[in-house]
This record gives sequence, C-alpha cells and structure tokens, in this order.
Amino acid sequence: QVQLVESGGGLVQPGGSLRLSCAASGRIFSIEVMGWYRQAPGKERELVAVITSGGTENYVDSVKGRFTISRDNVKNTVDLQMNSLKPEDTAVYYCNVRARLRSVPYDNRNYWGKGTLVTVSS
Repeated sequence: QVQLVESGGGLVQPGGSLRLSCAASGRIFSIEVMGWYRQAPGKERELVAVITSGGTENYVDSVKGRFTISRDNVKNTVDLQMNSLKPEDTAVYYCNVRARLRSVPYDNRNYWGKGTLVTVSS
C-alpha cells in the first residue's frame, strides 16, 4: 500500500500563490508518474499537471504558464507551485502516483491522496 500525504492548501486571494506538496511512502518498488488532479463543486475531476520519472511535464491548458510541477525521486515527493491564482482554480486538489509495490512489482497501480482544499477568493 502507498500512502500519500498532501499539504499546502488553504485560502489565498486572487493573484496570490500557493505551493502544494505530496509525499509518498510505503513499500514502493518504483513510481512512474506523479501528479495533481483537482475537482471543483459540480465538476468532474480533471488532470492539472503530471510529471514522469524522467522529468517530462504535462499541464492542462488553463494552468500553463502559471503552475509548475516538480518531483524529487529520492524523497518521493511532488510539488505544485501555483502562481497568479484565479477564483476558477478553487477546488480540492488530489495527489496521484502511479506506482509498483515491492511485493508485486509487476502490478502498476494508481494511488490517491485524501485531497487538500484550495480556495481562491477575496
């Protein structure tokens, strides 16, 4: 089992910044992809940003130029730096990892954090 601990959410004014962090722990064999998803009230969960073990980054169009994802493959952490925040960014943000357990290294599965609330409002 992989445990994901998220931090950094909170209330921020429009135009402000927040940095989300996620730490993965457990009997991990490898982590192929780490990323952040979000879900706003009444909307489907959407991908915000992902980063592969090799450092390839992908972002949803609405956050390009404002958000930056990064990871530390030694610490098994992934961060999301969010700048120029807009009210439309308000959502619960979920950390996600695609990982293999040491007990079943052939089985690649998705693991989710509990989510952290980001509220952008004046």
